[in-house]
This record gives sequence, C-alpha cells and structure tokens, in this order.
Amino acid sequence: MRLEFPEFSHQNETLVAVVLGALLATISGVIANQLEAFFRRRERERSAALLFGEVLSSLRIILEGAESTRRIGEPYGPVTRRMLHAARREIDIYDRNREALLDLRDARLRVEMHAMMVRVAMPLDGIIDSLATADRGEDEARDSGMDFLAQTLSGLPGLVTRLGLIANHRFDHYDRVIRPSSRP
Repeated sequence: MRLEFPEFSHQNETLVAVVLGALLATISGVIANQLEAFFRRRERERSAALLFGEVLSSLRIILEGAESTRRIGEPYGPVTRRMLHAARREIDIYDRNREALLDLRDARLRVEMHAMMVRVAMPLDGIIDSLATADRGEDEARDSGMDFLAQTLSGLPGLVTRLGLIANHRFDHYDRVIRPSSRP
C-alpha cells in the first residue's frame, strides 16, 4: 500500500486557512475568557476590600467616639448609646456582606477580620443589651466591655492597612475626622 500525501491546491489552501483561523479564534477566545475571569475576580476582591475597609474604619471611629463621650457627663447617656447603636449598624453591614469575604484571596486576612468582628460584636451586644435596664450597678460590667472593645480596636488599623493594599486605596481620611476629644 502506498501512502499519498495530500496535494495542496487552491481548494485545499482555503481549507487549511479556515482550520487555522478556527484554531486561532478558539485559542484567542479561551485566552480572552481567562483574562476576563482574572480581571473580574480582581475587581471583586478590590470591591470587597474597599467595602470592608470602609466598614472597619468607620466602626473604629464610632467606637472611639463612644469611648470619648462615655468619659463626658453621664457615662452611658443618650449620645454614647446612639454611638453604640451606630457601631452595631456597622457590624450589621458587615454581616449582610460577609459572603464577600470569599472574594478576598488572603485566607489569613479573612480569618483575622472575621475574628475581629466577632470580638467586637459580642461585648458590644452585651453593652447594648445591658443599657435596656436602668440598673446603675451594671456600669462596672459595661466599663469592662468598653475596655475590652478599646483593646480590640488596636488591631483594626493593621487590618485596614492590609485591606487598603488590596483595594489600592488609602483609608487615612478617617484619621482626619474630628473626634470629640480633639476639638479645636
């Protein structure tokens, strides 16, 4: 048996051109889809970091403000209560968007951030619940909760900085907020 090699005539050249074009189109389509998926993933990660950076930054400012107002006048008066409720609403924003944590590729950051939010939410909820009773005897327990919150807040700037690197954004504009203790 004798093997024959195909003869490339004008018709065969067209066939080769069509097959080569289809192959190139397929390869470029796959590459384009992979690039699009990469950029979409990167944008979701950036958006998540931006959202959580904003939430953590405002939570820090609100709780620092609550700590300052607690030292002025009645420790757990109406202003302090409102600030504590505002901090709880920030935690609610985190809770509603918690699935966006999965968009952050850094697993250690996800764990540290979630642990931080739990460490803030638990004493905050305890303080808010204790404010429903007018028992002044619980002020010591409230103070312990606020002291724990103040210690916990010291870990927030590091998390916010790491989120800022991912989001390609600086959250230092929150540091320029006028706080009650730094009035001009």
